[in-house]
Amino acid sequence: MASRATAAPLHQTENKMKPSEPVKEATEHFPPSDPHVLMDAISETVTIGTLPPLHFLNETVFEKTASDREDCEKILSRTAEQRSDLISGVYEGGLKVWECTYDLLEVIEKDGETFGGKTVLDLGCGAGLLGILALKRGAKQVHFQDYNSTVIEQLTVPNVMLNCQEDDEDSEDDKEGEKQREDVFKKKAKGKEEEEDGNPPMKKRATDLSQNLLLNRCQFFSGDWSTFLTLVLKKNPSLKYNIILTSETIYNTAYYPVLHETLHQLLAPDGLIYLATKSHYFGVGGGLHLFETFVEERGIFSLSHLWDGEEGLQRHVVVLRIKKPKDT
Repeated sequence: MASRATAAPLHQTENKMKPSEPVKEATEHFPPSDPHVLMDAISETVTIGTLPPLHFLNETVFEKTASDREDCEKILSRTAEQRSDLISGVYEGGLKVWECTYDLLEVIEKDGETFGGKTVLDLGCGAGLLGILALKRGAKQVHFQDYNSTVIEQLTVPNVMLNCQEDDEDSEDDKEGEKQREDVFKKKAKGKEEEEDGNPPMKKRATDLSQNLLLNRCQFFSGDWSTFLTLVLKKNPSLKYNIILTSETIYNTAYYPVLHETLHQLLAPDGLIYLATKSHYFGVGGGLHLFETFVEERGIFSLSHLWDGEEGLQRHVVVLRIKKPKDT
């Protein structure tokens, strides 16, 4: 995501940027009931305005412990060897939280979207912060999708579990009141004693999240958008998302046709697509202007700007809607 802008015609750019790797088949992933991935996890928290706090694994710690993680795709070692945040068709940048994600969170906070009772897709989710926000704000169902299975298993799922675990603890405190809080303090004290005796502290012991109401609203998928679309429609042919959230996914013009088709097939008639992006992705070829042109040529969606940043490399948040007959 960094070095040379291009003004080549869209069809030429598409051919030039076609990934060399074969299409990655979509897979559904299931969170473990025993969340060992959270043991000794070091996380950080982002809080924007009135939004609930969002927790995610610390990126630096994640990179330093990469060699200890399961990675059947070998993307952790390959990105380290090539010193790249993007290897087209191999690794699509999901291990980083990119700037535009924060832009979209701020726009959602100002826009007042609560997600209450809605079905939401976090497309190209990476760390999953957008979907986690929807989950915490009352979404009925949230699906997370990323190109890489390693990203889903080692980053997205743990991040969702971190936030579900915290909400579980907060809910229990609310239900049980002061007496329950006193019990928690006693248990923590006991856990400290056990730690001194060589046993792990209670707060770091894995707890069963299989019955967590928030986690049970989530589904996780990896794979190419075309195979993801096929898998989702095969599982639930009538599924339509009320809201699709996607950030930094239009950097490669070669992906525009399949991205557009996925959005078209999965968005509910009155649904919204929130897209956060940069004006240009130097060296990769994509950007908002080219995507707007692509969308306009297809004639399916209307596109409106919600926010345009003016400083540095310009960033934007736009919303797409399916055109009504009167709009065409």
